[in-house]
Amino acid sequence: MTRKEIEEEIQQLKMDYMRIQGDLDKLESVGGNVSKLEQTLARMEEELSRLRTQLANTKE
Repeated sequence: MTRKEIEEEIQQLKMDYMRIQGDLDKLESVGGNVSKLEQTLARMEEELSRLRTQLANTKE
């Protein structure tokens, strides 16, 4: 995976994360079950961490 591809994947993941965080906030405000969304966010955080590590180890 090239540096540019990793950066693009990180950006996409960030946008998805923000969208899901907004969904979680809305669901939480009406007393809904948010555990699945919280798990999804945790997996996304792990993936972001992995991608950032990969980006740091990728040369131009």
